[in-house]
Amino acid sequence: MRPEFQNEPFTDFSRPEAVAAQETALKLVESKLGRTYPLVLGGRRITGGPTFDSLNPSNPKQVIGKFTQATVEQAREAVGEAARAFESWRFMPWKERASVLFRVAGLMRRHRFELNAWMILEVGKSWPEADGDTAEAIDFCEFYAREALRYGGPQPITHVPGEANELEYIPLGVIAVIPPWNFPCAILAGMTGAAIVSGNAVVLKPSSDAPGIAWRTFELFEEAGVPAGVLNFLTGGGATVGNTIVEDVRTRAISFTGSREVGLHINELAAKAPGGQKWIKRVVAEMGGKDFILVDREADLEAAATGVCSAAFGFQGQKCSACSRAIVHQDVYDEFLKLLVPRVQALKQGDVRDRSFNLGPVVNAKAEKSILAYIEAGKKDGRLLYGGAKAAGEGYFIQPTVIADIPAGSKIEQEEIFGPVLAVIKARDFDHGVEIANGTDYGLTGSVYSRNRATLAKGRQLCHVGNLYLNRRCTGALVGVHPFGGFNMSGTDSKAGGRDYLLLFLQAKSISESV
Repeated sequence: MRPEFQNEPFTDFSRPEAVAAQETALKLVESKLGRTYPLVLGGRRITGGPTFDSLNPSNPKQVIGKFTQATVEQAREAVGEAARAFESWRFMPWKERASVLFRVAGLMRRHRFELNAWMILEVGKSWPEADGDTAEAIDFCEFYAREALRYGGPQPITHVPGEANELEYIPLGVIAVIPPWNFPCAILAGMTGAAIVSGNAVVLKPSSDAPGIAWRTFELFEEAGVPAGVLNFLTGGGATVGNTIVEDVRTRAISFTGSREVGLHINELAAKAPGGQKWIKRVVAEMGGKDFILVDREADLEAAATGVCSAAFGFQGQKCSACSRAIVHQDVYDEFLKLLVPRVQALKQGDVRDRSFNLGPVVNAKAEKSILAYIEAGKKDGRLLYGGAKAAGEGYFIQPTVIADIPAGSKIEQEEIFGPVLAVIKARDFDHGVEIANGTDYGLTGSVYSRNRATLAKGRQLCHVGNLYLNRRCTGALVGVHPFGGFNMSGTDSKAGGRDYLLLFLQAKSISESV
């Protein structure tokens, strides 16, 4: 019998042996850079067509790899391969499917520092951020494998005389999995693992900003024993292959994490039911946030400033849970800013291959341009306290930026920036702070800092977000501990890493026999 689920510990990089292991892994991955990678359709590796480059955002001259640009025909072929593989995989016993996912987790532990290295190089994660991503990927696999055993066992139902009744969960079919670049190992592994362990077959289309780490993760799923066709690897553009796999009548569901714009587009495409389609497609969508930390006048301001700094600038603010708004009670506003700015100034930015840097680049040139435009808009609306410009270096480095006195309703207070930019808003009182916090289209994460239990109780009741934290930062959700997903335009509240998640990839079948 398996032990109860426990979260994977993070690597302690104060230990010399851990540092040595990570440095060795970085050298190993760097020795592999520039290779050409295939599509994988039904187990067949396919190259020969046009390719696109994945670049190191710390040094865009460095090519991580060349990835095959799939055609529309190949996208359709991938769906066909998944549909064929599903017909046998769906009957595989739950325990055997769970064993595959447990093996994936074991392989990830064995290759942990290598997976970290791919993310350090390909998306600019610092050592601790990359290691946290890998740990979360392991957690997802371990947690969902255990969940599969629960869903595959006897289900509690009400019994009546004269009938033998059962409820069983069966898979949906072909799942299009479209993960993001910002958690390119964890979220990819979680979405893919959940779909596969539930008995579905997957067409995996990773982000074009993170196909290298996606490929390495795909290889581990293969090595763990996922049969050919049950998981297909398809790189290419969202407007071509992405739309194709979403619209295909054989696709049963879409699991997506990314921007609001793309998520709504996928939802619209999936809602159409062309001739030959037998089902209403299910869409699982997580689409970002405009997250807040609300600092009450009775808060521990030192703790609040530390939490805001960490949540706003961890991984350069490129998290859907990142704190992009600090909403501060007017009575402690100035004191809070005096505590916050030195913490931001202490951040060290540079090429994150060097572990001394805790702030790296943003993901690409397009993101850099967009974020700098938001900063300019913010300068017009508020008071620049720190940062506000491109930082030194060859990569896409932007200074961590704090802009105070931002009015509620302004551009940088409302729109998701996805970069190292913090808007600070003054609230008249706690109720006004809650009003500001809830005053966007999103509802993913939020946090309230206060020593007053009545104030915390009010925040618990009124702050409309899927993940609310009290007296701690609004980032860092743990699998099994903080089931993750948001309200409103933040998505379908999937609660990834929770006991409801596998239900999104299953349907319930009631069976009754007269006895």
